[in-house]
This record gives sequence, structure tokens and C-alpha cells, in this order.
Amino acid sequence: MRAVVQRVSEGGVYIEKENYSAEISKGMVILLGIKSDDNSADAEFVADKCSSLRIFEDENEKMNLSLKDVDGEVLIISQFTLYGDAQKGNRPSFIDAARPETAIPLYEEFIERMKKNTGEEKVKAGVFGAMMKVKILNDGPVTIIVESKNNKTK
Repeated sequence: MRAVVQRVSEGGVYIEKENYSAEISKGMVILLGIKSDDNSADAEFVADKCSSLRIFEDENEKMNLSLKDVDGEVLIISQFTLYGDAQKGNRPSFIDAARPETAIPLYEEFIERMKKNTGEEKVKAGVFGAMMKVKILNDGPVTIIVESKNNKTK
């Protein structure tokens, strides 16, 4: 499992066809890619790591505070393209990305674990598989990649 975590001053997701939107203020936007061999342990590990990342500045302007410390919010967006492989040719292969029957339950587990770690009202998410417009106002910029232990490399 791979998460691209961006510290944001605001973020949002908009899905026109479904008349859906969700917005957050200070916190993080997590773009979540799920690999074909991921499991519940991967979802738990990555969610725990993301919710504990100390990427927010303290009074001395050092990245020393976590999401909970700053009372921040989270926006989680499923993104299978994080497992796109463009080593050969110019059209990425997505063979490593999990199929929906595997990915949807893990995406939902990840969201539930983040809610448990940070508070239900602090977590918002996109809609799995939908064509979304995502607004990310990166603060810093700060972008961190978190991967589950067993999926760092091919």
C-alpha cells in the first residue's frame, strides 16, 4: 500500500456526476494506492503511520506535531495510478494496482482506521472509482510517501 501524504492548508474533492463534495481545512490530503497483494495489515500499518506523522510545525517552526496535535483534518482519495509502471513504453501499466474487489474493502478499512486514530468527524473521503476533481493547497510544500512494510519494492 502506498500513501502520498500532503500537508495542506485546505483540500477538497468534487464529483460532478454524483453531486458530491467534501472539504477540509488544515490537515492532510492522502492519495492512497492499493497494490494487488495488500491486506488488512497493510491498511492498518499505513493508516497508523499517516495519523502519527509529525509533519506540522511547533512553536519553534520544527516539524514536530502530528495531525491530532494540531486538531487537523484528513481527506482520503483512492488513486490506483500510484501503482502505474512506466518503465517500458509511454503508456503506464497498472497491473500492480489492486482490482476493485480487493481494493474497495482495504480502502474502507484504511478510512475506518484513520477515523479511529484521529476522530470520526476529522476524516473525509472521495468515492472509490469515481472521476474526481481534487483540490490540494499544499502547505510548505510538505509531501511524504508512506508505504507498507512488505510493498516498498517490486
